[in-house]
Amino acid sequence: MADPSPHKLILATESTYKIELLERLGLSFDACAAHIDEARKPGEAPAAMAARLAAEKAQRVATDHPSAYVLGADQVIALDQEIFQKPGSVDLAVAQLMRLQGKTHRLITAIALRTPDGSVLASECAFEMVMRPLTEAGARAYVEADQPLYCAGSYRIEAAGIRLFEAARGDDFTAIIGLPLTRVWSLLEQAGYFEQL
Repeated sequence: MADPSPHKLILATESTYKIELLERLGLSFDACAAHIDEARKPGEAPAAMAARLAAEKAQRVATDHPSAYVLGADQVIALDQEIFQKPGSVDLAVAQLMRLQGKTHRLITAIALRTPDGSVLASECAFEMVMRPLTEAGARAYVEADQPLYCAGSYRIEAAGIRLFEAARGDDFTAIIGLPLTRVWSLLEQAGYFEQL
């Protein structure tokens, strides 16, 4: 069924973090989960993986809402070419933090906007994340306190995870949480979204 309004904006996620971020822009939108296979393809570079998954999320939701503007986003944590998934358990989260501690890794956030005419506009934002040296006991204490079990890289920067870092280098801090709002606004402008309101 076609959407009643061609101007609807849909965020392809069920993440409360991304929803809260997009609300900052003061736009009317719906959120809809995009259930896709998020596995890495053989030989896929981290930035390419983030871009592909963002576009796939937008396209998946657009199949049910073809007349909407659908925004997909994905985030990849990478140490060189190694990609870190959501740990799912305390032990795996501690292991991830011990792999990242004392090093600089990349946090890549990609977005894709699928427009009603079927075109897709894309952008990305990358941060260099400099993690402090950690002991295993310190990593475990953090994980047990903050419970970042469903966060890639095993930290929640918007909560107590900020204390794990010496520096975060990039140009849009909202990308760290999962949705670079400066890039979102730019894509909506490029797509002519505001002209049709």
